[in-house]
Amino acid sequence: MQRPYIICHMVTSLDGKVTGDFLSAPECESACEIYYDINRRIKSNGFICGRVTMAGSFDAGEPLDLSEYDCKYFPSGQKEDFIPEKMSGFYAVAFDPKGRLNWKTNKIIDPDGDPGYDNAQIIEVLTNQADDRYLSYLIALGIPYIFAGDKEIDVNLALSKLKNIGIDTLLLEGGSIINGSFQRADAIDELSLVVAPIVADKNDKPLFMDSIRSDFELVKTENINGNLVLNYRRKKIE
Repeated sequence: MQRPYIICHMVTSLDGKVTGDFLSAPECESACEIYYDINRRIKSNGFICGRVTMAGSFDAGEPLDLSEYDCKYFPSGQKEDFIPEKMSGFYAVAFDPKGRLNWKTNKIIDPDGDPGYDNAQIIEVLTNQADDRYLSYLIALGIPYIFAGDKEIDVNLALSKLKNIGIDTLLLEGGSIINGSFQRADAIDELSLVVAPIVADKNDKPLFMDSIRSDFELVKTENINGNLVLNYRRKKIE
């Protein structure tokens, strides 16, 4: 199956956690700066995040009111993808199963104008649970959407559709849940990890939630200001 090349790019603690208060600690500041610098330098067609990460970073942060939107009618009875003719080539792909994210425009507006995120065209990846009014809302904003599953997102189906749009490489920058879903789907080709010199809290979340066995090989290491930068590639089966 054809799909984009996926690079999971994350800041981690020494004990492999990726979300938690440790990320805002002074000891993690340098690691985060390195992370964003690498993000800007990796050549890709954009990034993927789950609903929670997108909501915390980019959406309007307000309750979503769909009362003014009519249910979209699908003559075939099947919900159909919405892909405008003109696509930007640089994307913010949101895995949003039920359609909950509240957008104000069809592109990411980064407050700092970070070229790794700013002006990325939003693409929503949905399941059939998404409210038809949410689809009308996305169409009104000019936000493309694709369906990839009934109740849970089928990662490989979603990636196949993204490949058909013309997307070749994406950075996976989500939390434990979406990272885990990609890992279980054997859809991660490379790991780009910035390891901060800090141990996280026991309740913080790991790199992959509900992971399964998979093999990677180390291809590059670098020590930058006391932070270990690691690159792994999926080990090929010979």
